[in-house]
Amino acid sequence: MATPYLDIQNLTKSIGDLVLFENISFSVSEGQHVGLIARNGAGKSTLLGLIAGKDSADSGDIVFQKGLRVGMLEQQPDFDPEMSVLQAVAGRLRAEYASLLIAEEGGELQSHTATFDADEEWNDIQLRAKQILTQLKIDKLDKPVGLLSGGQRKRVALASVLIANPDLLILDEPTNHLDVEMIEWLEKYLQRNTKALLLVTHDRYFLDRVCQTIVELDDRTAYTYRGNYAYYLEKRDERIATTNANIDRARNLYRKELDWMRRQPQARGHKSRSRKEAFYELEQQAQLEQQARRRTEERAARLNVKAGYIGSKIFEAEYVSKAFDDGVVILKDFYYNFSRFEKMGIVGNNGTGKTTFIRMLLGEVPPTSGRFVIGETVKFGYFSQEGMPVDEQMKVIDVVRRVAETVDLGGGRHLTAMQFLNHFLFPPARQQDYVYKLSGGERRRLQLCLVLMQAPNFLILDEPTNDLDIATLQLLEEYLADFRGCVIVVSHDRYFMDRVVDHLLVFRGQGEVEDFPGNYSQYREFRELKEKEEVREQRDRNSAAEGRKPVLEGSDRKRKLTFKEKQEYEALGRDIEALEAEKAQLHEALASGQLSVEEITAHSKRLPLLDEELDEKSMRWLELSEWA
Repeated sequence: MATPYLDIQNLTKSIGDLVLFENISFSVSEGQHVGLIARNGAGKSTLLGLIAGKDSADSGDIVFQKGLRVGMLEQQPDFDPEMSVLQAVAGRLRAEYASLLIAEEGGELQSHTATFDADEEWNDIQLRAKQILTQLKIDKLDKPVGLLSGGQRKRVALASVLIANPDLLILDEPTNHLDVEMIEWLEKYLQRNTKALLLVTHDRYFLDRVCQTIVELDDRTAYTYRGNYAYYLEKRDERIATTNANIDRARNLYRKELDWMRRQPQARGHKSRSRKEAFYELEQQAQLEQQARRRTEERAARLNVKAGYIGSKIFEAEYVSKAFDDGVVILKDFYYNFSRFEKMGIVGNNGTGKTTFIRMLLGEVPPTSGRFVIGETVKFGYFSQEGMPVDEQMKVIDVVRRVAETVDLGGGRHLTAMQFLNHFLFPPARQQDYVYKLSGGERRRLQLCLVLMQAPNFLILDEPTNDLDIATLQLLEEYLADFRGCVIVVSHDRYFMDRVVDHLLVFRGQGEVEDFPGNYSQYREFRELKEKEEVREQRDRNSAAEGRKPVLEGSDRKRKLTFKEKQEYEALGRDIEALEAEKAQLHEALASGQLSVEEITAHSKRLPLLDEELDEKSMRWLELSEWA
């Protein structure tokens, strides 16, 4: 069996009276890509802090392979705001190379002095930093870090970790604040990376395509699923069904024992003492299992909240233009008439003006010209990236009750503030905690509840998936699917967009906005087809410029394959078919949950090589197919 790079052994951690996890165990081996899933407040960030040596566990061990180089991307990267981008990356890397975060066997991450030729090593670091930053599209290397956007700072932090090329890469929410284009680049980079990876992310497409093993923290326990995210969903449902079946059997046995205990009160003293003790143990077990079942059912319940009445007039953008003094153009004569019950997504690279558009719609930022005409019945509910300010010295339930005591479900049905919070994964005990005790994700979830409880009929969600766990995202998706109102979502989460919106506004920059009738996956397919067509047209233009007449569809004059090219074309077809079959077998095996760690490692190393070979052969086959 392969020696794990990272081995978590019977780890327990509590914060006060709250037990986050108890006796959890899992490992990350060479080449293995592991995704860590848990609801907010279950201890994901705490666990990563333990791995990084920033805190200590109550019991258990964290064991690293001796000599292991570890790179960690934190959720909130910390840089000196006065330093330039290149200084921030290269300076951090120089510290890492001088003190390589070597992990001693059986110990925490520790710093050790490394000896190297400073000038030569420094030149190599600078060169690699520039190369990676170019791929991450950060070209202003002399710009102070303090002037960068959140997404740009995240890219700088990514660069500093990726350039180090560690044996084990630990990424905490790497897609937060990145635009979709950058997420897709990172996704492909990690797919081809054969190094070990421990990943925490809410991006389900990213998780599904990058990781072959899922570890779920749930009810203080770690469950390991040897497959991708789709496999995890299937097996988790099976686990819950099995748990519920066991609960039903325990309840049936408990009812029988209870009936036995109640019979013939006058003879109770003669009953078997051991059987009575067994009954009390069974009673306690039945209560605990019933509580676990109730939590599962509460998470699965759908919440159909009645939205306020909204008329036929929503809003109309009348030839709106917006430009800034530095020459950045957000909109140019933009016209749009928003329809009733419409659910629209907004996508685009960072800096193209998505949030500015939202703020103009809300009246927070004036347009340069044109105007937004808002319907009289429209009541906005805005969930911003910064969230609503919340008094940290108040209890969670009191914060919500300040907004509303009840939520109208329609048809005379209502939910109390406590019931509403319970649905959004705040159990009664957590509702009595003060806000300052909540995790970052829990605070974000509380802010979402405050927006929804105001009963808006037009929801505007700006990057709503940042810091929210997958369980909360599933609840929000179901809420929006049932929501009888209008929705605008600005998000980099492709899975979320596919589930929620019915068409897109694509911000391309410099005032260019495209209206696409479909979700993000459909837009991505359309974009890829369009790019292929543009490549074909460019090739024809190049042929014409070189004096060769491009071959038109249906033309009688057509270049023929030579004998060798025909043989190559036929061989490529067979090779591609075999490679695709091998790729399908590897994906099926990785998702089966039946592989050993050594087999997972071997398959994970083979997949990126297979993709490169397929790409190369497919491009050559397409080239020859023009004349076949």
